[in-house]
Amino acid sequence: MNFRHSSREQDVEISITPLIDVVFILLIFFMVTTTFDRNAELRIDLPEASSKEKPQHQEVLEIDIDANGRYYVNQVEVVGTQAKTLMMAMRKSLQDGKPVPVLIRADAKTPHQAVVTAMDVAGRLGLNRISIATSFSDGQ
Repeated sequence: MNFRHSSREQDVEISITPLIDVVFILLIFFMVTTTFDRNAELRIDLPEASSKEKPQHQEVLEIDIDANGRYYVNQVEVVGTQAKTLMMAMRKSLQDGKPVPVLIRADAKTPHQAVVTAMDVAGRLGLNRISIATSFSDGQ
């Protein structure tokens, strides 16, 4: 009888191939079933239909911008095209300090930056109900 252990022990191997397959399948499952939230920085209030009658006359702060980027607040021209002067003119028009809807009318050839500046100033003043309209000037 030979009671001697063999000098060579068998190496125990763990195959990781099935483990990699399982992890890969889980990864695919989570990628396919994940939903992503897209949060917008600009909050837009969409109109809603209702059967109630709205008041006929509602105070609106009108900002007109011509093709050269000059601002007009409630049909009064603002001196300069800087955001500071536009903010002062808008504050002056908001005498009672309550937030009102803002209507921005811009010429079709108005520089985009002028409209963005008007929206930024309105946001800094706490005016968050903004409507935008465009018009076309006949000047060539």
